[in-house]
Amino acid sequence: MRGNPPLPRTLFWEHEGNRAVRDGKWKLVALQGGPWKLYDIEADRTEMNDLAPQQPEIVARLVKAWDQWAERCWVRRAAEKR
Repeated sequence: MRGNPPLPRTLFWEHEGNRAVRDGKWKLVALQGGPWKLYDIEADRTEMNDLAPQQPEIVARLVKAWDQWAERCWVRRAAEKR
């Protein structure tokens, strides 16, 4: 509807082994083979401050969600064939 904010949703993506998930203000990203990094994109839009060490519970929740999405959408199998 016009004038109403969009409904909240979680976004997942993978491109050439790089992966990410966006849930509300949180964005979890990892370059191919690298560790996950967590950003509060409301407070840090340029993604300069990795909050993963300070927010391990959020990282764990988002990694689990990404893994479930990747399995459901065959992302893992496609990446393994590369």
